[in-house]
Amino acid sequence: MPDGLGRGLDAPLFERVVIIGVGLIGSSLARVARRKNLARTIVACDRSAAVRERVVALGLADETYEAPAEAVRGADFVILCVPVGACGGVAEQMKEGLAPGVIVSDVGSVKQSVVNQVAPHLPENALFVPAHPVAGTENSGPDAGFATLFKGRWCILTPPGGSDAATDRVRAFWEGAGSNVEVMTPAHHDLVLAITSHVPHLIAYNIVGTAADLEEVTQSEVIKFSAGGFRDFTRIAASDPTMWRDVFLNNKDAVLEMLGRFSEDLTALQRAIRWGDGDALFNLFTRTRAIRRSIIDVGQETAEPDFGRRKVDEA
Repeated sequence: MPDGLGRGLDAPLFERVVIIGVGLIGSSLARVARRKNLARTIVACDRSAAVRERVVALGLADETYEAPAEAVRGADFVILCVPVGACGGVAEQMKEGLAPGVIVSDVGSVKQSVVNQVAPHLPENALFVPAHPVAGTENSGPDAGFATLFKGRWCILTPPGGSDAATDRVRAFWEGAGSNVEVMTPAHHDLVLAITSHVPHLIAYNIVGTAADLEEVTQSEVIKFSAGGFRDFTRIAASDPTMWRDVFLNNKDAVLEMLGRFSEDLTALQRAIRWGDGDALFNLFTRTRAIRRSIIDVGQETAEPDFGRRKVDEA
């Protein structure tokens, strides 16, 4: 029996999926595409020989390539899993190898910049559906991926031309990977992610750097006394520096807007502490606690107090 996309239930969604860049996201996509029969042939492309060797050793792909133009030949779905700032260059390198009707997507956490970089390099008969899986860990590389990374997480699609058949196929791919899918404009995506992801990462990088630079506190003491709050900031601050450098440079307008609002709210909080306004502090903390609980209620986090740290049996 065919599904809503006109394929048999046992047939793969795509014939030949090319994943360019095999880090955490790319390797996780390769794993879930294999497990969920989302592609008949999985092709991995990475400029690093060491990464390609690991792809082969881990059995993540049927074929591996160094050059994007060679990797994408005959593909019906190409996913750019490279840092945001590299998307335009990769698109230019692969354009000569793209087949008519191929769907091109990405996984970047900034969308308007990716559209501006990639779209000019694509042939007219290529279909462009940018995507952002809102999932990840602080780890990177082909060994860091796992097939359930996207399960229950959101994937945001930002097709420049709105919803169409290509968008439906990309939606089906991500739903097959376990994601919940939402469609919005690139500009709206960038504003939302600036406050939900980009600014929190920037704050984490900053607070960890500030603590490490304090002359009154030695580095050993920062590590020794890293209680819950600081410890969890360090997890975020361990994220891939190349990826996050590109995120901030390519979404700077939205990030600066959100940083301005954050600074204003921080000043108000500073004033409340200075003047002993306990009611203001209590009201803020009560409201934000409710927001944290709502994140748990919608399944984007668990109520575990250890923030995912591995449990050990008590002696």
